[in-house]
Amino acid sequence: MTSVFALPDVGEGLTEAEVLRWLVAPGDTVTLNQIIVEIETAKAAVELPSPYAGVVTELLAEPGATVAVGSPLIAIDTGDARDATAQPTAEISQQIGAEGPDGRITTLVGYGPRTQAMARRSRKPAAAAPPAEDQGSVPLAKPPVRKLAKELGIDLSTVPGSGTDGVITRDDVRRAASRPGADPGQRREPVRGVRKATAAAVVSSAFTAPHVTMFLTVDVTAMMQLRARLAERPAFRGVKLTPLTFTARALCLAVRRTPEVNASWDEAADEIVYFDHVHLGIAVDTPRGLVVPKIRYADRMPLHELAVALEELATAARDGHTPPGDMLGGTITITNIGIFGIDTGTPILNPGESAILALGAIREQPWVVDGAVVPRQVCQLALSVDHRVVDGAQGSRFLSDIGALLTDPALALTF
Repeated sequence: MTSVFALPDVGEGLTEAEVLRWLVAPGDTVTLNQIIVEIETAKAAVELPSPYAGVVTELLAEPGATVAVGSPLIAIDTGDARDATAQPTAEISQQIGAEGPDGRITTLVGYGPRTQAMARRSRKPAAAAPPAEDQGSVPLAKPPVRKLAKELGIDLSTVPGSGTDGVITRDDVRRAASRPGADPGQRREPVRGVRKATAAAVVSSAFTAPHVTMFLTVDVTAMMQLRARLAERPAFRGVKLTPLTFTARALCLAVRRTPEVNASWDEAADEIVYFDHVHLGIAVDTPRGLVVPKIRYADRMPLHELAVALEELATAARDGHTPPGDMLGGTITITNIGIFGIDTGTPILNPGESAILALGAIREQPWVVDGAVVPRQVCQLALSVDHRVVDGAQGSRFLSDIGALLTDPALALTF
């Protein structure tokens, strides 16, 4: 009996995903819950386990293809009669109405991020032949042809296929590259995954929330000195204590005096929602693009715990291990542009949030102290706010409080 497994409804408002790579091939024997495919959603890279035990008969989506939720991914022969081990576990399964041997197609709900604890095959998967149906607008081409098209800057959706069933061949791609007007120096990439989600989010934010950005230059010499002292203490050994850690802690403290920045404008309800907790978003540059995972209840964390959480968050994001749910539900965000040597900028709000702080590079600069010009560690802060929620006085007070805490960390005792 052949069972068909479809792309899961991940439950995060996502409607499609890209197949990154198969970890099995036709003819392989798979066990229940064995990782079989890696996909990329707009939120994160996710590994999917098999809801069936049996033998793979066909891969129904090739690597690089973008498929809709509910579309078939793989066919597995579970034998003449399906036994209990072939059924999806209650933890990871849900049935949706679609054609299959028993009148249904299985999808997963309990997907998970990449994890080393789950077994996988080390063999490289064979290239999957695209299904003859349900491909939508996905061009039919084998991986080597897709690679050639990418190198030549050719959009496969514009190339007619001369192969069997309309499959695009190498010659088709080369002909497209030689057409009048084609620029061999171009390289085109489809907009998908994180880049597509980021583009939609920033456009929505920029043209929905009226942004106001204010700037502050601060002397952070005392903060850097405190950082050096704490790094020598046993409690902080082995912990990556960065300027971002101090900035995150200062932001959480400053929220107490200006709670209006930790809020959201609810257009539908015509209300402002104020949060009594800080779910802190941290912008992280990853090979997949910019992602903003959250530290839950960051305002309740002491400095050491916050430092550990920041390091774990950044590592997981860069490795693609962040669960999709950890990208949602932020209340305020920090973007550390200083790590790129940038002094300042005008950050765009994350949709649904009312404030975002940009931390610039820390540089040694001349600074006036007690009437004398001396070298000091200086950086610039930039705060963008939703002017519907946060007025100029509130934003200025919030930014001033953060700057004061970074200039004189002892002020934390008064907050």
